Amino acid sequence: MKSISKVLFFAILAASTTAAFGQAADNYKAKCAMCHGADGLASTPAGKAMKTPPTTDPAFKASDADLFAATKNGKGKMPAFNGKLTDPQIKELVTYMKSLK
Repeated sequence: MKSISKVLFFAILAASTTAAFGQAADNYKAKCAMCHGADGLASTPAGKAMKTPPTTDPAFKASDADLFAATKNGKGKMPAFNGKLTDPQIKELVTYMKSLK
């Protein structure tokens, strides 16, 4: 019985993680890909014009807290997403962007 409970627990956890990752991908596509590119390489016209760093840039090696703050409050030419995305959505977005490396 305990093993069935563990399996169910991990299945539910995996499903919720996958759903959150999917939502982060959707948010990235809607809010970030215009400049950062679908692949994170910032090779879009807007990304090139604004000199947007790709996700492979050392700037993305910053802590999750720093990337969260930059996304929430804006940084340089990047707009703030405070009020447009919730804190949990921004946190998921940071994780998603780091996965593009």
